[in-house]
Amino acid sequence: MSATGLILITIIGIGVLLYLIMHSKMQAFLALLIASIFIGLFTGMDPSFLIETIEEGMGGTLGFIAIVVGLGAMFGEMLRTSGGAERLAFTLVDKFGEKRSQWALGLTGFIVAIPVFLDVALVILLPIVYSLAMRTGKSLLYYAIPLLAGLAVAHSFIPPTPGPIAVASVIGVDLGWMLLFGVIAGIPAMIVAGPLFGRFIGNKLHIGVPAHIAEKAKKESGERKQLPSFSLICFIIFSPLVLILLNTTGGIVLEDGMLRDVVTFIGHPFVALIIATLLAMYFLGKRRGVTKEEMQTMTTKALEPAGIVILITGAGGVFKEVLIQSGVGDAMGELMASSGFPLVLLAFLIATFVRVAQGSATVAMITAAGLISPILEMVDLSQPSLALIAISIACGATVLSHVNDSGFWLVNRFLEMSEKDTLKSWTVMETIIGLVGFFVVFGLSFFFS
Repeated sequence: MSATGLILITIIGIGVLLYLIMHSKMQAFLALLIASIFIGLFTGMDPSFLIETIEEGMGGTLGFIAIVVGLGAMFGEMLRTSGGAERLAFTLVDKFGEKRSQWALGLTGFIVAIPVFLDVALVILLPIVYSLAMRTGKSLLYYAIPLLAGLAVAHSFIPPTPGPIAVASVIGVDLGWMLLFGVIAGIPAMIVAGPLFGRFIGNKLHIGVPAHIAEKAKKESGERKQLPSFSLICFIIFSPLVLILLNTTGGIVLEDGMLRDVVTFIGHPFVALIIATLLAMYFLGKRRGVTKEEMQTMTTKALEPAGIVILITGAGGVFKEVLIQSGVGDAMGELMASSGFPLVLLAFLIATFVRVAQGSATVAMITAAGLISPILEMVDLSQPSLALIAISIACGATVLSHVNDSGFWLVNRFLEMSEKDTLKSWTVMETIIGLVGFFVVFGLSFFFS
């Protein structure tokens, strides 16, 4: 089949994927599998080989991501149930002071969303936003936007959250480099979209604390004596990140030998997250009187939402593998090479298109990674370059959240805003995050070619 025919079938396959998710409301896991089979069959793949490709794509992807996401989910659940997120927020707000509480909330969101799913972190931390808004009389958005910006940046840019892990797995990025560039791009994005935009929109648009929430917020804001210590929470959250970064830097600066082997072993995401999860289970569980049965129940419950993320990511791996084995990757690579588009920009545009069309940031990241990975197979890129492309995908999958995104309605419901006000605040904030992050990544790409 000609290159034009392969690309045309791929475009139709993407249309099938978007139709199934948007119109038929089909679960993304099943929709990705159907789109992969559609592309495989209509590009002329032998049916038996297509089945083997599906199995290889699923197995190759899940071999890494199932372990990382599963451990991350248990780690996050221990942080959530212990009150660690609240302790982090309370301490930072106290240290920064009320005048700089926006910065404290942005930093809190950034840190907490690394181990905890965004929607769960929002539920945990919103009472603090309510409390500050009631105390000062300012708009909820004045405090909520910085918090949401920190949560959104970590959710999309920083491993071991599911989206970045999925992209890293599909395109083969070292997590240490992705973590490093995620922080470098994410912090300015959080600052501009959080405290700076939050101050602007909070003064322009007054959203009050709902009466039925005010009393509950007061009660929850006072429950501080039973929370774990701030230093312990920071130690537990940052331990896996430090180990992963140590692994990446050790591989560059250390010579072959026992020390490098040890650093590589303990800094591998598997081992780093096992260590962090065990630390959380001991210090936030056993030491605080949690029984073995309660611990088992908590960690088991944490794996339920993780299972959905794992399966969707596995289906994304299938999508990628079908594109490679069907010859679509080669055809796309030749087309993009002749277009002159930088890969970082191309990745951003693909992710943006899928994000706007179907809403889910995670699905947009996985789909974009699957589409661009065959092109990356054709060029020899360094790990830093691959990490920049991965963060560019995350940026594109963040912009323009609107009515087809569950995050849009989550914020709309919790802050009790109209759809118009949600577009003015949440949608603009998400777009600022994506654009600022992309500009940082695009600039860095000139130094890592």
